[in-house]
Amino acid sequence: MTFTVSRHVTLTIKPLALAIAIAAAFPSLTFAQTGQDTMLAPVVVTATRSAQAARDIITDNIVITSEEIAQSGFASLPDLLQRKRGIEISRNGGPGTNASVFIRGTNNNQSIVLIDGVRIGSSTSGGATWQTIPLSQIDHIEIVYGPMSTMYGADAVGGVIQIFTKAGDGAPRVTASAGAGSYDTRSLEAGVSGATGGEHRFSYAIGAAHEKSEGFSATKSGAFGFNPDQDGYQRDSASGRFTLDVAKGHELGLTFLSSRLDSQFDNGSSAFDARNIIRLGSYALHSKNRLLPNWTSRVQLARSIDKAESLTSTGTGIFDTTQNHLNWQNDLTLGSDVLQLVLERREEKAASTVAEVARTRDTNSAAASYLLKRGSHLGNLAIRNDRSSQFGSHTSGSIGYGYRITQALRASTSVGTSFRAPTFNELYFPGFGSTLVQPEEGKNAEIGLYYEGKKTQLSAVYYRNRLTNLIVNGPCPASTGFCASNVNKALLTGISLGASTRLGSFTARGSLDIQEPRDETTEKILTRRARQHGSVALEYNAGAVRSGIETVFSGKRFENTANTVRLGGYGIVNLYGSYDFARNWSVFGRWNNVFDKNYEVARNYATPGSNLFVGVNYGFN
Repeated sequence: MTFTVSRHVTLTIKPLALAIAIAAAFPSLTFAQTGQDTMLAPVVVTATRSAQAARDIITDNIVITSEEIAQSGFASLPDLLQRKRGIEISRNGGPGTNASVFIRGTNNNQSIVLIDGVRIGSSTSGGATWQTIPLSQIDHIEIVYGPMSTMYGADAVGGVIQIFTKAGDGAPRVTASAGAGSYDTRSLEAGVSGATGGEHRFSYAIGAAHEKSEGFSATKSGAFGFNPDQDGYQRDSASGRFTLDVAKGHELGLTFLSSRLDSQFDNGSSAFDARNIIRLGSYALHSKNRLLPNWTSRVQLARSIDKAESLTSTGTGIFDTTQNHLNWQNDLTLGSDVLQLVLERREEKAASTVAEVARTRDTNSAAASYLLKRGSHLGNLAIRNDRSSQFGSHTSGSIGYGYRITQALRASTSVGTSFRAPTFNELYFPGFGSTLVQPEEGKNAEIGLYYEGKKTQLSAVYYRNRLTNLIVNGPCPASTGFCASNVNKALLTGISLGASTRLGSFTARGSLDIQEPRDETTEKILTRRARQHGSVALEYNAGAVRSGIETVFSGKRFENTANTVRLGGYGIVNLYGSYDFARNWSVFGRWNNVFDKNYEVARNYATPGSNLFVGVNYGFN
């Protein structure tokens, strides 16, 4: 079967592979993938900054539930995200090494990551340090695709990923887990959660985890800095969430997540143990108050840190980011509609051994949105202005419309603008940064069709995202050499397909993305992004037994902007399962890359071979 996505690319896919990818099943749009006959209607917060039923949201989104995280057996957040539609990853070695996440073909620094509503990331390099985020502290994840600058400001070009830590409810509960596996990997985690009843309800959840692995060589022969030693990591983390109902309609809350990663990497010297030490933190206080029957106010004061220390034979490099956040959100219910007004302030401070990038900047923002729900019609309209002390004022907007054809079938369309602020490295790094660099800009349009039945969920989305003023490493305007500059433009188009279906005790799911992430200035495909990628899985869930088989696949990619260095396509097969052998007790296991596929997600960087991880859980079932 052959068809054309754009004038640049014609794709040929074997009919059997296409049939498996589309008919067998794709990942659920927003529904928990369980074997139960009754599913709770999912609620999504990230798309509109307030809790909304997923069926009432126009913006394309998915939810990774706590059950899916527990059953997956993954030890790495990027690996979990990789099997979701619209997402690709790149990594410089094993689970502890630098990782990037690409949403709908955008760069790692063209998306926003939130932890319990708090924005994290580096102001110097841009993007989140994915390898530092501990999967063990996560309750569930929401992924919202497309431009979200009207909701969250700069950098929400490809989408927003929000991570929610574990919350407490009901009687006191203790959880614990221990596991071990290949590459001398081992993990321990424990937590306690619960809630008290009564008028002044108090809920609590606190947990801690320790992970360590001897790993494998991050690089292959031929790579810069190659050293055939083991490159392992150690990650220690803790999280907590506490809420108190001080009166009816009035809530105070505290959340935090702290993680420290000590990871080895290759730097060419066998006599020196090169390593990165990264500290990630997210801390927030909030007050949620129902001031009137139709008026809810939420004030949040937060801080996030991303502190990176690189130790090599040539010295120590430090790149630290501290962000302070203050936001005030007001939701006014007008019949079935919601008017939302937001004021925000974000303060960024960078400290570094490179004195030129040790800078600060402040951004003050104001936003308004209107959510409409009238019978079968859904609508939203949003506008936002971000005023930066560094690059001035920037306004973004979006509009969307959805129509419920039947109770299960919904169509939607939307257009929106976005922008990405230049990083401190792009502005000030010696020999590269330029103060002439301006924000990147994006204009996105998409149309989607969603079917959300009791046992089957389907989705098909077409998007077209045009980016201008792309920041690239080009010739310096006033000297020889290369500097950051706004010279490129890109067009990201694609079709994202998703579905899941339940047949008795079996659930089939999968995804297929057919995309064209092209740099229009050079007419080349963006680096490390494939024209086709996806996953297919079959899961069995019957009482105490849960098991599954999945394959994650990707087409060829290019390592360089000239598209002369090719990364081959790949497909890996994973097996996973668990068994509840007693009340509150279960054993679990995951066998990754069953057939020991040799592949690359970054040129000359190693990926795990066939590997196994097994363990025991208490209190999770």
